[in-house]
Amino acid sequence: MNQESNSSDQPGGQDPLLLLKTLQLLWTKKEMKKQLKEEIRRGFAGLEDPLAGLLDMLEDSSDWKGKGHSLGYYITSELQLWIKEHPAVQQSGMKLKKLQARVFRILAQCPTNLHDPLISIYQLHTADRNYLLGHVSHLYHKGDYKEAAILSIKLKLQPDQDVEKMCTPLLLQDKTNLVEAYVGEYPELQCKLLQILDTWCEPSFNIKDISRQYQGLSKYKPDKFNHKMLSKLVFRLLERFNLDPALCPNVINQRHLRTLNYLFYKRFVEKSMTQENWTDHVQNTVGENRWLQGHLIQLLISYSDMSTAARWAQRCNLPKEMLPYGVADELQKLKIQERVEEAEKAENYEEGKKKDYYQLPIPRANIHFLQTWEEMLQCWEKVLQPGQVVGIDMEWRPSFGVVGKPRVSLLQIAVGEEVFLLDLPQLLEQAEREDEKEKLSHYIQRLYSDPAITKLGYGMSGDLNSLAATCSALKDMDKQAQGVVDLLTVDKQLQKSSIDWKKGGRKVDVLAPEPSCEDRAFRQPERGLSLLVQHVLGKPLDKTEQLSNWEKRPLREEQILYAASDAYCLLEVYGKLCKDPASFGLSSNLTESLVGKPSIKPRAKKQLNKQEVPSSSGQQCKGFDKEASYPPDPISPKEFSVVCDNMLQGLGRYLRCLGVDVRILENEDDHRKAAEIARQEGRVILTSGLPYQTLQSQVGEGRCFSVNCSEKAKEQALQVLKHFNVQVTLADIFSRCQVCNCDKYLKISKERMRQLMEGSRHSMAEDDASHLTRSEEKPSQTYDAVTLAHISPQPIYNPNCQCLEELDLTGDSVTLVNGTALQVSAIPPGVLDKTELTYFYCCTRCGKVFWEGSHFGRVVSQFKDVLATVEDDQSFYDLS
Repeated sequence: MNQESNSSDQPGGQDPLLLLKTLQLLWTKKEMKKQLKEEIRRGFAGLEDPLAGLLDMLEDSSDWKGKGHSLGYYITSELQLWIKEHPAVQQSGMKLKKLQARVFRILAQCPTNLHDPLISIYQLHTADRNYLLGHVSHLYHKGDYKEAAILSIKLKLQPDQDVEKMCTPLLLQDKTNLVEAYVGEYPELQCKLLQILDTWCEPSFNIKDISRQYQGLSKYKPDKFNHKMLSKLVFRLLERFNLDPALCPNVINQRHLRTLNYLFYKRFVEKSMTQENWTDHVQNTVGENRWLQGHLIQLLISYSDMSTAARWAQRCNLPKEMLPYGVADELQKLKIQERVEEAEKAENYEEGKKKDYYQLPIPRANIHFLQTWEEMLQCWEKVLQPGQVVGIDMEWRPSFGVVGKPRVSLLQIAVGEEVFLLDLPQLLEQAEREDEKEKLSHYIQRLYSDPAITKLGYGMSGDLNSLAATCSALKDMDKQAQGVVDLLTVDKQLQKSSIDWKKGGRKVDVLAPEPSCEDRAFRQPERGLSLLVQHVLGKPLDKTEQLSNWEKRPLREEQILYAASDAYCLLEVYGKLCKDPASFGLSSNLTESLVGKPSIKPRAKKQLNKQEVPSSSGQQCKGFDKEASYPPDPISPKEFSVVCDNMLQGLGRYLRCLGVDVRILENEDDHRKAAEIARQEGRVILTSGLPYQTLQSQVGEGRCFSVNCSEKAKEQALQVLKHFNVQVTLADIFSRCQVCNCDKYLKISKERMRQLMEGSRHSMAEDDASHLTRSEEKPSQTYDAVTLAHISPQPIYNPNCQCLEELDLTGDSVTLVNGTALQVSAIPPGVLDKTELTYFYCCTRCGKVFWEGSHFGRVVSQFKDVLATVEDDQSFYDLS
C-alpha cells in the first residue's frame, strides 16, 4: 500500500491517512472519547469515498490485528452506524467489486469482531458466490483453516463446500466447537459429518492416514484425535443435533462391544453374575447384529470353552463361514454332555448356597407376589397397623452406568412372618387404566409418613429417589418420611466402632469377612447390606441375583427368593440389634437414636459431608456422618479430595483450579488404578460409563461417583460440586498449583525475581541447567492484568505463601532447601517491566512460576452461580 494510490482514490476530499493520524492521537486519550466519535463522523463526511477511506486507514494501521477492542474496530463500527444515516454513500457495480477485493485481504487477517461490520459495510452477502468461495479456498490452501471456516460461517457458504475437507484440519487441532458451529444450521451437513466420523471409528481405519496429510499443521494435538475421543464426540453430536444413532453403526457397535466385554468380566472374572442374568444381558446387547455375534463367539472361546461357544453359535444361528475353527464340530459332539454337566453344577451350587449364605426362615407359601389391586389390599391391611415393624427394599433393572434415575420394578415389604412383592409396573399400569393411579401412591405415602410404623431399610433415601422417578406423586416422599430406621446408618456406626464383635463365642474383626467354602474364595469380598447381615446374623446375603433383569416377567424362582430375603433380613438384623445393642458397640437407646429421616444410599446419593472416617489405609478422609443428614452439610474444596479417571482429565483441571485436591490418571493408566489411589489416600473416584460398575465395587460405599460423559468439562464440574455440596469461595480459586496440585506457594518480590533471573541466565550460560528443562519446554504464558471491578475495587491475590526472604537461600540460588528448582528461566523478560506487577508466586513442589493475569476473572465468570458468598470477602487476581 502506498500513499499515492490512496490519494488517487480521494481526489476531492480529505486525506484518510491524515484523518487516521488525528484519530490515533485522540484514541490515546481515553477521556476524549466523545470528541473522538465526533471527529470520526466529521471525517467520514469530509471524505470523497468513505468506504475506500476506511480500507486505506485499516491497511495503513496494524492495531486492529490483535485481539480485543482496537481503534480500527471503533472506526469500523462508527462507519457502519454512519452509513445507516447516509445510505447514499453506498457503492455498487465495478467500484463495489474493487472494494470487496480489498476487504477480503483484511478479513483474512483481522479478528472475528471485525467480520460482521466489514461484511455489512461492503455488502459481501450480495457478492458473486463463486467469487466468495474462491477467496475462502485461497485461505484454506494457505493453511488458514480456522479463518476459512469462520469466514464460511459468516458468509453462509457451507452448503457449497466439502464438509470433510473443511472440518478435518479443525478436528486435528481440537477445534470441535468451531466444527459444531460450521454444521450447526444445516441438518444435512450434520448427518454427513457424523457419517464421516463414524467411518473413522472403524477398527481397521488408521487415523494416521488422515493426520499424515496435515503434517505441517500448527497446534496439532494427536492425543486428542483417537478412537476414544472420536467416539465421545460422536455421541455428544448425536445428542446435541438430536440425530438417529443409526447414522453411526461403527460407534454404536464399539459401545455394545465394550458392554459385552464388561459382562464377560462380571461373569468369568468377578464371578458375581449368575448364568441366567448374564445370558439375558448378552442377548439384549448382541441382538441380531452379526458383527457382535462374531465377537461374542471369540470371547467365549477366550473366557470359557469351545463347547460353550458352539452352543451360542447355534443359538445365534450363525452361518458356518463365520464360525472359528473347531466350533462347528462341537455343535453336535457336546450337546448331551453339556446338559448333564449343567445339571450337576446347578445341584452343587444350590447345596453350597444353603451352607454359606443367609437362608429365608419363612415358608415359601408366605411370600406373596402381588400384581392386582385386590391382592394388594390384603398387604396394606396387615402393613398399615400401628406398632408394626416393616422391612422395605426395592429392585430395578441395572443400567450399567447410563445416566438417570432407575425406575422401580419390584417393591418388597416384609412384616411379621410374611413378605409381599409388589409388581409396581403392572400395578401402575392397572391403576392408570382404571384412572386410580393416586390410590397406590396414597397407600405408600401413608406407610412412609406414619410415625407409629417403624420402617426398616438400607440407604432408604436412594430407594425413595428411585420411587419418585417411578411415580411422580411420590416426589417429596423423602421429606415426608417419619419413623424410618436406616440400617446403613447402623452399618457406618459398626464400621467406626473400635471394639471387636462377639459372635459364636469368638471375636471377629469388624472388617474381616468370614471364611467360606471353596467357591467363595473366587468371589469379591462382601459389602453393603450383605456384610452387615454377615456381621449380625452370621452369614452374608447371596447377591448373585442383584443384577437380574427385574423388568422381565415372569420372575424366576431364584429372583423371588432373593427379593424376599433382601427385605426380610432387615427384620432379623433389627431384632437382634435391639435385643443386645451393647454387644455390637451401639448405645442402649438404639431405637430412639435411629428413628428419623432416611440416610443416603451408596448406589444413589453418594454424598460426603464434613465428618471424617478412617480410610482403608488408615488415613483420615471425608465420609459420611454417623447419622447422615439430608440434604448433606456443605464442605469446602480443601476438605474434598478426588481422583479423576483418565477420561475426565478436563473435569480434573476445572476442579483443581477451584481448589479441590485432585489426582488425575494419565492416558496410559488402567482404570483400576483409580481404586488403588482412592483406597490409599481416602479419595472419591470420579468416573463415567462402564468403568463405574467395576470401580464402585472396589472402594467403600459412597466413594465412587459417575458423571455424565456427554457433558463438557465445565458442566461436569458443576454437577460434582452440586452433588457433593462443595462450597467454593473466591479464596479457593487457584489456591492449588495447576501443574502438580500443591497448595503452598512461595511469594517473591519483583526485584528479588529479577536478581534470580539474572543469576539463572548466568548459570545456564555455563551449564545446560538440566533441572529447568521442563520450564524451557513449557514456558509460562503472559497475560495482562485486568481489574476485576465487578468483584472489588482493590483485588489482591494472597494464597498460602511464605516469603522468599524468610527461607535459607543465599546469593542468586534458584533451588529451595527441599531441592525444588524454581522455573524462573521460563518467565519472559517483558513481564518484569509490567508496572502493575508486585509479586510472583512459585509452587514449592514443582517450582512453576505464576503471576497476576486474567484467568481469575474468567473462572469467576464461569462459576459465578456456585460461588459461595462470604462476609468481608477479598477479591483476587488469577495466576497465569
